[in-house]
Order: sequence, then structure tokens, then C-alpha cells
Amino acid sequence: MNYYKKAIRLSMAKSALIYKVLVTLSFILGISINSLAQGRKEIDFNQGWLFKKGAKDYEKGVSFVLEEWEEVTVPHTFNSEDMQLGKDFYTGDGFYQKEFTVADSLKERRLFLRFEGVGSVADVYVNGRFLGEHKGSYSAFAFEITHSVNFGQKNTLLVKTNNEAREDVLPVNHFLFPIYGGIYRPVSLIITDMVNIKVTDHASPGVFIRQKDVSAKQATIRVKAKLENTEKTFRHVLLRTEVKNADGKSVKVIEEPLSISPQGVTLGEQELIIKQPHLWKGVEDPYLYTLTTSLMDGDRVLDAVTQPLGIRSVEIKTGKGVFLNGKPYPMHGVTRHQDRWGYGNALNRSQHLEDMMLIKEIGATTIRLAHYQQAEDMYAIADSLGFLIWAEIPFVNTYTLEEAANAKQQMTELVRQNFNHPSIYIWGIHNEVYSKTEDEYVAVLSRELNDIAKTNDPDRPTVAVSGYGEMWRPANLSTDVQGMNRYYGWYEGKIGDMKQWVQGLEEEYPEHIVMLAEYGADGNMDQGAEKLPESRNPVSGKFFPENYQTETHIQQWAIIEDHPYITASYLWNMFEFAVPMWNRGGVNARNLKGLITFDRKRKKDSFYWYKANWNPEPMIHLANSRDNKRTEANTIIQLFTNLSSVELTVNGQKVTRELKGVNAHHKKFEVSLQGGNNIIVAVGQDDAGNVISDKMEWTLD
Repeated sequence: MNYYKKAIRLSMAKSALIYKVLVTLSFILGISINSLAQGRKEIDFNQGWLFKKGAKDYEKGVSFVLEEWEEVTVPHTFNSEDMQLGKDFYTGDGFYQKEFTVADSLKERRLFLRFEGVGSVADVYVNGRFLGEHKGSYSAFAFEITHSVNFGQKNTLLVKTNNEAREDVLPVNHFLFPIYGGIYRPVSLIITDMVNIKVTDHASPGVFIRQKDVSAKQATIRVKAKLENTEKTFRHVLLRTEVKNADGKSVKVIEEPLSISPQGVTLGEQELIIKQPHLWKGVEDPYLYTLTTSLMDGDRVLDAVTQPLGIRSVEIKTGKGVFLNGKPYPMHGVTRHQDRWGYGNALNRSQHLEDMMLIKEIGATTIRLAHYQQAEDMYAIADSLGFLIWAEIPFVNTYTLEEAANAKQQMTELVRQNFNHPSIYIWGIHNEVYSKTEDEYVAVLSRELNDIAKTNDPDRPTVAVSGYGEMWRPANLSTDVQGMNRYYGWYEGKIGDMKQWVQGLEEEYPEHIVMLAEYGADGNMDQGAEKLPESRNPVSGKFFPENYQTETHIQQWAIIEDHPYITASYLWNMFEFAVPMWNRGGVNARNLKGLITFDRKRKKDSFYWYKANWNPEPMIHLANSRDNKRTEANTIIQLFTNLSSVELTVNGQKVTRELKGVNAHHKKFEVSLQGGNNIIVAVGQDDAGNVISDKMEWTLD
């Protein structure tokens, strides 16, 4: 027996001596037999966990087993601080333990544990019995525990987590973003009847909704349910699907008899016609129905699963853009990483919602959730707010030749787990991984991943991303859409070179669909420059003044706006995020390309630039207010606004020398400052006559 197995068994045997508080699920004991006989129960399993770090090398000792446990609540990560500070971060094992009691009354039921996200590899044990391993930090997984628990007694659940970079698990390194460790998303205990909708189909809902022939007159809704029967004989049930509107009123019900085999999986399929549907119209009107598929035995509900239903059609047209329900849809896009300062990636729903409301404030209509499957709350909130979502797997940055199986697993999980979200319009295959020929590993794997996405979901398009601006590269063109990351003015060339790039693609590849998957520049809010720096070092430089980032976005959004050939664009990034392997721009372990700081407390000038362009709410914003120590009297003041007319005054005097901006939202004024303090005020009125203003002070030395 190796040391690892000894460590696990010793942990089980010593647990009563190591800690004093035994956590039980008393709520199960309190549930009556009758109530448990009705349908599915999903119980919060996030409280009462115990945690301790492990050791990297079991062959050298297992002394960690005798260390004290600490009480924690899930979501939890053991990297909430160290990965945000630099290269000296912990990777290795983290152990989570929980004790619970299962009532005798549940012996005729099925029990499952569902983990929404564990970083990055999870081994799950119940009462010392190994249930299984899951590889990948970002997707959910579920194990049945019916036959591993002791009914009427206490049970011990142990989860061994590990966040070391591995060549066989995506992502394969910590270079572009950290792989946090721990049970960092919610856990639930699911209780079902012996006849049920499948729980362990890659942790999917087991119910899959497709839409056909969507219009304002009617829509065809097709439902497929994966059903299981663990009884000894066929079970004859009624398969019932009901659609309710946003007010909870039933608008359509279909019921059909179905026999569920005690062997394998039975597929139940139904089709509904919704007359005059209220369409899901993105941010304008994100109307949601609910769809519930139930297994009925007479009047008794054996099992039921409810899913969101946003009735809509999405089409991408070459050179014309994205069409939602047959109408052009503005693709004002941002990207988002899931971590934040002081929390790592162990975020709660209110934090996810805060991020989404900030994205709503800027006026975005679409989000690239990069570079991995994100929390289920994010997709649900996107459904309710109307964002179109680009969802992808973490096949990013590099490859090892050993990650193919895991990439295919994560691609399958991403699609099946999120299949029913109306907000998701495209599946992402990879980001910045390359081959030298079309026959090599990455190119072949890309085509295989595309096949998986298309087989599981024939209705949505797919996209892969290159870090080069060339269309014809070996790993390109394996998907329906070609994404390209372009950092002109930062990693290459000049800010304005984006124009030449897109014009070249327009001329040479007029029938290809291209999305600008990333663009932008770093900007440190605590660094300013009166003039834009003439040179930069984006890899090891320590001076990343905010106004360079601002100028990058001003110029490049104007180029994007003028070229509808770019089907959709996604600025990088909405929020600053941790990169433990970096030390750039005066802040260690940080990617400073975010428009909002890592703690979500400060918004950069670039945020207000996009808000002026995308959000119709009346606004004025004076740029460079933080760069308030000036050395030149004759200078230029910039402001961002969506008002038709704005007056600028300096020290009470109206400024009349206005220069041409890149578009109507960009105002530039030539001014002469006086020595000492200068009060700068911009004032305008909205259509209702309300006064809108902004103010700043510059000091001329």
C-alpha cells in the first residue's frame, strides 16, 4: 500500500481525535417520509466543512494528517491571498472533510453529490470508499453516493483537491491566470426517486431544450430528457413538460405516456408549439419563461427539472454582424475573469451579480467569459439581464500533447451543463494555441473539439482564437467563426495599426466571419503622464500610465465602430485580475488591462469612454483627472459624453477652441492653464433639460 492510501485511511481513523465538532445534516433527519416521497430535493451542502492543507510528496511523510483542521464554509479557496501577491504561492493538496447523517427513510431513494467547481483535480471519498476523480477546475461534476452511505448513521465525506499545474489537465500552467485550489463553488446533495431524470450526465440538468422556427408568430420547442430507472421492472410514467411565463402562468402543457427501462438510459422527447411568444430580446427585453419537465405517477411527481427558456434566434451574417430574432444586434463586448482581490475565485452570487451590474452600467451587450467555464450564477444572471455570452474551455496559451482527453471532457461538460441558457450564443474551442501544419496536434484536436461541440449542440456556432492577425494559419478555421486577439500599440506596432489590419482582412477574406476577441492595453490608475510615453515595455516595464490605456481605447473603438466587418469585439478586460507569474506596471502579480480595479472600487477613464459610447444614460466625464500635476500651460482637455452639446470652462472662462474628436462622444479642447490651481468644469443638458456636469482640478507648476 502506498503512502497516499495510508494517509487517507489514517485521516479517516484519526478524524474523531483531530477535531471535536462533528457536523451532521440534521435537516435530513427532520424531513418526513411523506415529504421525501415527492419529487427531487436539492439541499445546500456548503456549511460545516473542515479543511487543512496537505503535503506535496506523500513518499516523504504524512505528518500533515495529524495537523489540526479549521472550520470553513464553501465557497472556499486556499489561495485567496498568496496567488494575488506573486510567484510564491502554494500549489498542492487541500483536504476538505464533512460529516453528515442520512435518515433510514431515504433507503428507497437515490443520493448524489454535485460539485459546481473544485480546483483543479478532485478525489472524492465517502466513508473511505473512493467514488471517483474529476479533472478540471471550472466545470461541475456529480457522483452517486446511494450505495456508499450508511443509513441512520454518521457518514464522512473527504474531498482531496489539488491545484498543481498538470500536463494532462487544462489549463496546463499558471502563466496567464492562476489555478486556484479548493472547493470554490457550491456543493449540493441531490435526492431523487428510483425513477429519475439523469443527474450524472456530465452533471448536466438531464433536460435539453432546442428551439426551431422562432418568430413573433410562433416557436417550436423540442425537449429531450435523459431518464433512469433503478427498479427491477419497466416503470410506466407520464412525461410532462410545462412552460410558464414570467408571471408563473402556464402557457403550454404536453403529457405523454412513457415506459422507462430498468437498463441503461431512456430518452424522452417532446415537442411544443408556443403561439405568439414573448421573445428574449437581449438587453432590451430579456424575457424569460420557465420550462419544467416532470415524471408523473398519477398525481405524484417522481422527479422534475426546471430550466430557463428564453425564446430567441441568433444568426451571424458575414460582414453584417449578429442578428437577434432577425434584427441587427449591437455587439458591444467585454471580457471577464472570475477572481477578485481578497477572495481569489471563491465568489458568492452577490459578487457575481455586482460584476454583471457593472458590465450593464458600461453599456455592454455581450460578454466573453474567458478563458474557462464560469460560475452557473454568471450564465443565469446573463439570461436575466440579456447579455449574449461567449462561453469557452481553458485550452489556452500552450499545449503539452497530454491534454487531449481532458480538453474533450471539458468541452462536453461546458456544452451539456449550459445547453439551456438563452444567453449563450457561441462555444469557444481554444485561445492562442498553435500548430505548424494542419496535420499536427493542435489543429487536429481543434477539429475534434469542434465536432464535440457541434454533436452536442448542432444549433450554436463555434469559435477559436488566434493571437496573430493572419487568417490562414494551421490552427485557424476549424470553427464557424475566427477570433483574433490584436494588441496594437501594446505588444506590437502602433495604436492606429488596427485600421490597416482590418482593412486587409476585408479585402482578402470578405466572406469570412471575424471577431476581435481581445484588444487593449495595461493602465495603472496610480501612474500618470502628461504626454503619452514614446516607448513601452509591456512584458517587464514598470511604468504603465493610465492615459496610454485610455488613448488606446479611444482610437481603437473608433476603428471598430467604422468597420462592421468585425462581427463582434471584446475589450480586454472588464476587471483587473491576478497573474502570479507577472511583475509589470508597478503592481506585482496583476494584469492591469482591466477598466475597473481588482477590488471593483475604482473605474478608469476607459470605463467612461465606453459608457459614453454604449450607454444612453446622459453623462459627461472629464478624462485625466488623476493626472492633475501639470507642467505645460498650453494643453488639451478631453471629455467623454453622449450629450449633443457640452460647454467647457477653465477658471470660469468658456473654452471655444474645440478640436475634432474620433467620434461624437469624444470632445477635445485646447486650453491655457494659469499658474497654480485650475478649476475645469464641463456642463450640458439632457433631452429633459436636466443639467449634467463634471469637474476636476489641475495644478500648473
